[in-house]
Amino acid sequence: MTAEQFLDHVLQRSESAKKSGALVPLATSVEKLDGDTGCRFDLRHLTGAKPRHLKPAGPKPNPFRPWDPRLVVAPVGANHILILNKYPVQIGHLLLITREWAPQLGWLNHQDWTAVSAVNDQIQGLWFFNCGPVAGASQPHRHLQLLPRQPSEPICPRDAWFSARLTSQRKPLEKDRLGNSCVVAPITARGINANKLHSIYLELCQRAGIGQPETDRVPRQAYNLLIGQRWMALILRARDGVHGFSVNALGFAGYLLSTDESDRDWLVAHGPDALLREVVRHIP
Repeated sequence: MTAEQFLDHVLQRSESAKKSGALVPLATSVEKLDGDTGCRFDLRHLTGAKPRHLKPAGPKPNPFRPWDPRLVVAPVGANHILILNKYPVQIGHLLLITREWAPQLGWLNHQDWTAVSAVNDQIQGLWFFNCGPVAGASQPHRHLQLLPRQPSEPICPRDAWFSARLTSQRKPLEKDRLGNSCVVAPITARGINANKLHSIYLELCQRAGIGQPETDRVPRQAYNLLIGQRWMALILRARDGVHGFSVNALGFAGYLLSTDESDRDWLVAHGPDALLREVVRHIP
């Protein structure tokens, strides 16, 4: 199946799941906000009902055990399955989940990267991972996420920021204080394979000071992971949110979501980079 055919398959599954009620797209309005370093953020405001994963914390059933068969896109090897995000802002938002229980707070392993590589052979886009609730994860069952992109589309609004970090690893960029909370590594044209991705991931974990699987049962700090087609980035987290905004990996990609509890006046006055600076942890 070609990439175009696979994307068509994803969109067809989305339409079918929407008609059945299994898929519940979020209604939002969108505006652009300028960041400190020339990047323009997408700020979406939730205009419809708030989904369960954004409501106050409390006991919640695991939506992946079992997963809803109406949301299934494709099996991925023996250990993973690709499903649709039940509450997408963007139609086609995909979740790569483990078939058996694996913790979101644990280390990503070679099997996970094998599954990422297999999916990426079929459909490309922005991959991201939220390591635990402090990093914005809404579910404890392991899941990586993918926002599909056409080759002509930018991977995310802050793509240029991460690309610039590749040549500025030891000092923050001018007018930017997020750099000392983030490590970035390049991905070559042949680098989207399991071995290389796993190696880059472990390198970033070491550089960020969160440990290694051989010596640490779980990562020492919460983090977000973002994966474009040319770079992988790891951001250390201190808290889930501030000023009524919950921030996951997509915030650092340039996508923010506000609800009625969010202080949008503060965000407009101080800027989206200021929001991100309040939820990160500096690398030791």
